[in-house]
Amino acid sequence: LRSREHVENIKKLKGEQKEIAWGNQIRSYVLNPFSLVKDHRTGIEVGNVDSVLDGNLNQFILGYLQQN
Repeated sequence: LRSREHVENIKKLKGEQKEIAWGNQIRSYVLNPFSLVKDHRTGIEVGNVDSVLDGNLNQFILGYLQQN
């Protein structure tokens, strides 16, 4: 019984999960001839690719959380 409850709690914490497959791309990174990162789930576009590659994902996280 505890095991079932534990599994249910984990499912709630994970939320909705989508299949990882071709065509389910989350973000696009364009480095040349211009710099752009586009989040396909939220539509957010950022021109500072270096910042995103350094781990600054706050804009994307906040956009996703506000959308859901």
